[in-house]
Amino acid sequence: MFVKSIMKPPHKSYTAKTGDTINVVLDMLNEKDIDCVPVLDGTTFVGMVTKEAVYSSFFKGEQSKEEFLRSTTAGDIAVHKDLCIHDEEVFERTLPSFKGFPVLAVVDEQRKFQGLVTRYDVIEQFESAFGVKKAGIRIAFTSEESEGRIERLGDIIKSYHENVISLATFDETDKLARRIILKIEKKDNIASFTNKLEKSGFRILSVKEV
Repeated sequence: MFVKSIMKPPHKSYTAKTGDTINVVLDMLNEKDIDCVPVLDGTTFVGMVTKEAVYSSFFKGEQSKEEFLRSTTAGDIAVHKDLCIHDEEVFERTLPSFKGFPVLAVVDEQRKFQGLVTRYDVIEQFESAFGVKKAGIRIAFTSEESEGRIERLGDIIKSYHENVISLATFDETDKLARRIILKIEKKDNIASFTNKLEKSGFRILSVKEV
């Protein structure tokens, strides 16, 4: 899945123009109850305006509050010009890119603004990948790193006619093994299914209805 498939398009994204005064930007941030917005020069992403950046810029300057709000623009104080990700990037790369921010700008190769990805959007995708919102049986087990192991797992699942809700694999920290989390629909054959997994060399760690 690519970033562009989960992002909010420009017409659904809150943004600021480089020429918008801080007065206008703060009104938008407060009205929409958000902490930051992308700043655009036309359609080009140039950085983020945050409430923190507004307050920091004001206290470092010598202008009165009224003058600062009226004369300073979003383009003047835009920060974090690297807080963006390419629209053709895979969505897994978004999570480490947030750097403490709740939103991430999506851009093309010319940094043209394509939309927004929120941390909430990404978490929803991970929840979907793990089948969090669908009840079932969660089976955690390990498997040695060897050719054909996932194919063997697939054969067992098929032979037991299991309905898979989600399947995820992780590297074990210091072993030549993989940790696998399989979530399947609840049926009356779970005991025999897990027994078959163990006989096939998969070490069961836990079986839990969730």
